[in-house]
Amino acid sequence: MESRHVSIWIDVAPEVVYEFAADPQTWPQWAAGLAAGELRQSADGWLADSPMGTVTVEFSPPNRFGVLDHVVRMPSGEQVYNPFRVVPGGVGEPACEVVFSVRRRPGMTDEEFGADAAAVAADLATLARLVQD
Repeated sequence: MESRHVSIWIDVAPEVVYEFAADPQTWPQWAAGLAAGELRQSADGWLADSPMGTVTVEFSPPNRFGVLDHVVRMPSGEQVYNPFRVVPGGVGEPACEVVFSVRRRPGMTDEEFGADAAAVAADLATLARLVQD
C-alpha cells in the first residue's frame, strides 16, 4: 500500500477547524472530490453525489483528538478508508495542521494517484480559506 500525506497549515485554533470540518453539512462547501452536491443522511449513513456516482460516507464519531477519518463506500461496493486529522500546532497554539492521507487504490495509475492528491490539496486550501474568513 502507498500513501501520500497532503497537509496545510491553518492559522485558526484547531478546535474551530475541527468543529467546521466535522460537520458533514459543510463538506459540499469545500470537499469537491467527495460532495458535489449536498450530503444527506439516510438509514445507511451519509449519502453524497460524487463524480463517481452516489457514495455512502461513514464519519468517525466526534472526538477531542482531531480525528476526522471516514470510510467512503463506492457505487461498486469498494470501501475506501480515508485517514484525516486536525493536528494542533502545539500546546495553546492558535494554529493547526490539517493532514489527509491519500491512499493509492489497487489499479490506480501514477497519474490518477497524483490527481487524487492534487484534488485533496485543493479541497484543503478551500477549507483553509473558509475557516480563516
